[in-house]
Amino acid sequence: MADENCDIAPTWIENSALTAPALLGAAAGLLLGDLMHRGARRGVGIGLGALGIAALLPFVVGGVTDLVAGPRSKLGVRRKIQRIRDAGIVAPDYNEVEEQLREQGLL
Repeated sequence: MADENCDIAPTWIENSALTAPALLGAAAGLLLGDLMHRGARRGVGIGLGALGIAALLPFVVGGVTDLVAGPRSKLGVRRKIQRIRDAGIVAPDYNEVEEQLREQGLL
């Protein structure tokens, strides 16, 4: 029984840790909303909204990138196959001595 509680507790703690800042921000907004002038509220609201969008942007870009070029997409599969094919191609060794001997006509 103790093991079941241990598995649930971290999920609950993580969820509460993620929702706590949003709840505190909403509470502060309700308490301080009437104290600010209308123009100041609008500016702060737009600024916080832009900050929230900027905070979510990396997740959105990562998700779209994974859909377009991820390992399960057509592009990702093609890229993986090309890497496998290119791994078998080895560049020939460049031997400076042989090149100089060829230039002199000895080889």
